[in-house]
Amino acid sequence: MERNLALEAVRVTEAAALSASRWMGRGDEKSADQAAVDAMRQALNNLQIQGI
Repeated sequence: MERNLALEAVRVTEAAALSASRWMGRGDEKSADQAAVDAMRQALNNLQIQGI
């Protein structure tokens, strides 16, 4: 099965942005960053990829 890794990278970025956006306007930059990092890690962990 051929996949488009660029599209999967977009989905990872989207997950991070959506999670961070929940913190907008709260003045808590660290929590927004942590939410983005957590969402990005989860999205990356769900990808079915193998390194060389």
